[in-house]
Amino acid sequence: MTRTSNDITPAALLIGGNGKTGRRVAQKLRAQGRPVRIGSRTGDPAFDWNVPGTWGPSLEGVDRVYVTYYPDLGFPGAAEQVGAFAEAAVAAGAPRLVLLSGRGEPAAQHAEQCLKASGADWTVVRAGWFNQNFDEDFFLEPVRAGELALPTEYAVEAFVDADDIAEVVAAALTDDRHTGRTSELSGPRLMSFADVAAELSKATGREIAYVPVSDEEYRGALREAGLPQEFADLFTQILDGRNAHLVHGVEEVLGRKPKDFADYAREAAATGVWEV
Repeated sequence: MTRTSNDITPAALLIGGNGKTGRRVAQKLRAQGRPVRIGSRTGDPAFDWNVPGTWGPSLEGVDRVYVTYYPDLGFPGAAEQVGAFAEAAVAAGAPRLVLLSGRGEPAAQHAEQCLKASGADWTVVRAGWFNQNFDEDFFLEPVRAGELALPTEYAVEAFVDADDIAEVVAAALTDDRHTGRTSELSGPRLMSFADVAAELSKATGREIAYVPVSDEEYRGALREAGLPQEFADLFTQILDGRNAHLVHGVEEVLGRKPKDFADYAREAAATGVWEV
């Protein structure tokens, strides 16, 4: 029997599908037998937030999209780009949009509003700092070096696991009951970076020290590393305590407790990622 275009199941476009949450969402959808398209500069077709001409080809044959923005929704112009993309997605026949947003970030909430204004069937997933920042992102080398020098004093954060985020996102992409809902996610406990260093020390079997530094010192380190100064601004959401409370989106969506940082650290250490 000849297969027609009407027989083809629409794909889910995962913007940032090779990233911390995106690749995990891809794994979960593929395990369900759902087709996936990775939205990235190396994708086929390529997707680039800064080149709107790439958006249309990426949306062909797609009916739902996981929207993540790099480097962060708080960066200048991000909200407007998200809104313009959402309008393009709706017009292309992909109205189901799930946006990864940030807890306690006014700029991220502005992006949420821009996405909603497109008329999309939206879901917003708000998360704070990821556990995986310590083994897959900008804290990896400091952990290997044995020192976390950060401008956080002793403020606390409810670190959330990328696997939990991905499972919530996969549910939102595949279950219409999540349409029009905002889910806020956190881990099961509040932790300071000193607490984090202690857990990492326990998991790795060597000392990982936490060293408080000033904002000015941290910005100087970012300059030396050639990283955007805006990364330092992300620490304000920890310092002012806006996220110093637990939320229960993981339990509400998945019916289970979120992963604890100690379990994450033990699993990550077993891979050898932090070995010197």
